[in-house]
Amino acid sequence: MADARVPPVLIASCGAHLVQDGLVALQYVLLPILAQVFGLNYSQVGFLRAVSNSAMTLLEIPAGVLAERFSEMRLLIFGLLCAGLGYLWVALAANFYLILIGFLIAGSGAAFQHSLASALISKSFDDAGRRRALGIYNAFGDVGKLAFTGVFSLAIGVGVAWNLVVTALCVVTLSFALLMLFVRRRQASKPASDANVDTDTDDMSQCSTSDAGKWGVKQPRRFSWLCLTVFLDTLAQSVFLTFIAFLLLEKGAGEALSSLAVVLALSGGMVGKLISGYLAVRYGDRNAFRILQLVTISGLMLLAILPSLPILLLLPLIGVAVQGSTTVTYGALSDFIRRDRQSRGFAIIYTLSSLSAVVGPVTFGWLADLYGVELALVILAVLTTVTLLSGKVLRKSVALRAT
Repeated sequence: MADARVPPVLIASCGAHLVQDGLVALQYVLLPILAQVFGLNYSQVGFLRAVSNSAMTLLEIPAGVLAERFSEMRLLIFGLLCAGLGYLWVALAANFYLILIGFLIAGSGAAFQHSLASALISKSFDDAGRRRALGIYNAFGDVGKLAFTGVFSLAIGVGVAWNLVVTALCVVTLSFALLMLFVRRRQASKPASDANVDTDTDDMSQCSTSDAGKWGVKQPRRFSWLCLTVFLDTLAQSVFLTFIAFLLLEKGAGEALSSLAVVLALSGGMVGKLISGYLAVRYGDRNAFRILQLVTISGLMLLAILPSLPILLLLPLIGVAVQGSTTVTYGALSDFIRRDRQSRGFAIIYTLSSLSAVVGPVTFGWLADLYGVELALVILAVLTTVTLLSGKVLRKSVALRAT
């Protein structure tokens, strides 16, 4: 793929990632507010998260398959529109069941982003360049998380109603979608650019029709281990971010400090996702991943026993490890999937990721109701140790080559 096409691909992917992940992360600071306003318990909070992530789970693979026939940009825009409208519905909701519908719509829109953008980037870079680019892409997702949760927390802190803040963020999302649509139409009017994009899409469609029954997995056994690694790794991230604010509340911190905890964790995650690609290039996928997982396990244990102030100080570092590891695992995906099936490969991985984000909050929300958030985090830390074994499928070194 021509070098001139790389920057637009990366820019569009990062922009969509920023907005979509910002809206998803909004749930972490929005759910405690909704729990207070509508009298929700931990199980209901976990169920709301589960509904949103279930929609992503069910639609992730269809989105990857549709990308072989339609323009990825069209699907990215469609996803942004659904996400914006979904959270607008939440802002207008009057009870738990209406909130549920809004989360379902928004979750459906979120499915049309990760696998599409990741596949575009993966096909535009090779080896070291791919890992660095995916690190930048992943970091922009956390920029969105930090921006959206930060704006929400600050606005709530100065007394703005939660539904007004959500509405404003929805307007930003829908405006960005319309801007992407406008830019895409302008690019489509340029014959050379349009021809290149259409040719790529047609080639992928032809590959899909002639080889429809195969998913392009080159090493099924090792790919299965990678899938298990991603599932457990994402489960730890989802549970950590969902319940960190509730943990601070249980330890006596106020609403403002609890919201700040999410922002601090996301700040660390933004840095972690950016530098993890470079760590993988420098030390190899396997070593970088294991270092991050050891920090994650230790951090989860410390969260359970420390008081609120030390937790706030440690959260950026823990966030680096808990969220940064996804850059390593996603960067390694192309080692196991053929080039013409990248969209499907990423769709499989993101489906498992979404599924773990469904199972995680529900299961650990139930455990938190029974035993408390602290013990639930200890159990999560023990479960995460499995990734130290499953991560053996990752490469020891990465070729220092980029396009």
